[in-house]
Amino acid sequence: MRKANFTLGVCFGFFLLCALSMGNRAYLLISIIIALAWVFSFASVRMAEKSVKVENALSGQKVNRGEVVSMDIAVSHKSPLPIAPVALRMRATSNTPAGTIHLTQLGKRRQRVTHRFAADHVGAMFPGVDSYVVSDVFGFFKREHQPDMAGQELLVLPVPFEVEPLTFAAGDMGVETMKRAMEDPSSPSDIRQWQQGDPLKRIHWKASARKREIMVRQFEEPALPDALILLDTSPPHLSPGIDPARAPYLCDALLETAASVVSCQIRQDNPVRMPLVGDRPMEYSSRMGLPLLLEELARCTFNETERFERVMMLQMPELRKTGAVVIITTRLRSEMVEVIVRMKRMGPNVRLYLVTFDPAEEPFAPLVARLQHAGIEVNYVTPQG
Repeated sequence: MRKANFTLGVCFGFFLLCALSMGNRAYLLISIIIALAWVFSFASVRMAEKSVKVENALSGQKVNRGEVVSMDIAVSHKSPLPIAPVALRMRATSNTPAGTIHLTQLGKRRQRVTHRFAADHVGAMFPGVDSYVVSDVFGFFKREHQPDMAGQELLVLPVPFEVEPLTFAAGDMGVETMKRAMEDPSSPSDIRQWQQGDPLKRIHWKASARKREIMVRQFEEPALPDALILLDTSPPHLSPGIDPARAPYLCDALLETAASVVSCQIRQDNPVRMPLVGDRPMEYSSRMGLPLLLEELARCTFNETERFERVMMLQMPELRKTGAVVIITTRLRSEMVEVIVRMKRMGPNVRLYLVTFDPAEEPFAPLVARLQHAGIEVNYVTPQG
């Protein structure tokens, strides 16, 4: 713009100088026309930029990964003077790269355009117009503004795939796990009078002395052992030589693997627990339903700074009531292997989903062999893309 205005000013000065020095009215007329064009351009931009209104609406607020999303964008202004088509600069998200949309209808006060893009990655985002540029028809002036709107949230949900059902720890489908839970002295639910057949280790000696009759601890009896799903929400590990731009595909695979395991367990009518850490910490239970889990997974940001080994260690006290543990991660370290083996020794079956572009990566091989030797099931998940 500065170059165009400088050129225009030089031309105006040249013709005005010629008109004054030679007394030629033609040169004076040209200089007046240049001045009027400059004033017209400035006035049209100033009048339009105060009344421009940009609106956008998505075809849906929740879509599955891979679906095509349509965004209807409407631009209007109230200026009586014509302006060049407004240029829309789109906001960059994980699914929409930064770019510019040029409206093509010159002089119209209201225009509409449909912007379509594929929701290739799971996540919560606000696609839309980040800013717009108003310019005159001659190209002398440009003014950039941001629209008065925050944008509409788009939630791209993970798409579950088929996985093998979990197998629970040795025993007749929950009897052993129920027995461990019933004999856990740290979680009594109530006390009652002693009955014939109650084991001595359940006697509550302090309550018995207080009430002067034998009282025993009463424990909650779970109907079935539950499955514990542990998802690594720290930044995904990229193998050497992998383009960092492919990291979102690792996140998609992590989230969809977690959704797939939970979905399979819900179809089997087995209870599931999945603690989520990060910006939105929560303890998911299968009673909440699969749709809620998909939304929470879509909002996962993978910025957890706490080491995943500590997250697994915090679940150790709950393993007495757990029949199976599923660990989903992109990294495998010796410290993590130690924790996983300890989990296996405490009773539940353990399954590891290792999400990686290169299953044959050299550092993984000895660690995977050690896990398999300890009786832990190891599965590889290769991200798409």
